[in-house]
Amino acid sequence: MIEIPSDLHPDLVPLVFLLGRWEGAGVFDFPGAEKCNFGQEASFTHDGRDFIEYVSHTWELDDEGKKVRPLESETGYWRIDKDRKVEVVMIRDQGVVEIWYGELADQKPQIDLVTDAGARTASAGPYTGGKRLYGYVKSDLMWVGEKATPEVPLRPYMSAHLKKVVDPREWAKDLKDLPDDGIAFFK
Repeated sequence: MIEIPSDLHPDLVPLVFLLGRWEGAGVFDFPGAEKCNFGQEASFTHDGRDFIEYVSHTWELDDEGKKVRPLESETGYWRIDKDRKVEVVMIRDQGVVEIWYGELADQKPQIDLVTDAGARTASAGPYTGGKRLYGYVKSDLMWVGEKATPEVPLRPYMSAHLKKVVDPREWAKDLKDLPDDGIAFFK
């Protein structure tokens, strides 16, 4: 079930399915780099203003699912207008800044984004643009990213399946009427 926080800016209600802390795993595969499985932690938060703050960290996983090394980190801000057009400003640890535009699908929690502009630092690797698809499917967040460079045409390179992480403090606030010993709950 999706809950709408009382302090959420009204413009952001169509994006409420993104809110929260998410964890999961996916696959990274791009020419010139070693294919690997990765873990991901992502958060979509708000502070009452008309944007959602986004932070994501990924890391390579070994065959046992243990962290090997950091893969990519990014942070950004998401907005949506009255016509369901989405804009995202994103910064990646690799020295890339991007502006993404897209839209929220009609009648389903799915967002298609395409880079409109990008800039790279001198130390960043080659990059010319990308596409992303985010979808809320059976209470999980799934996404696939495509990437292009001057040498490689646009192609999928990362995808992940994330599950929402619930902070136990959220559950605890509903337990205020539980007796101190907790035993009475079972009687």
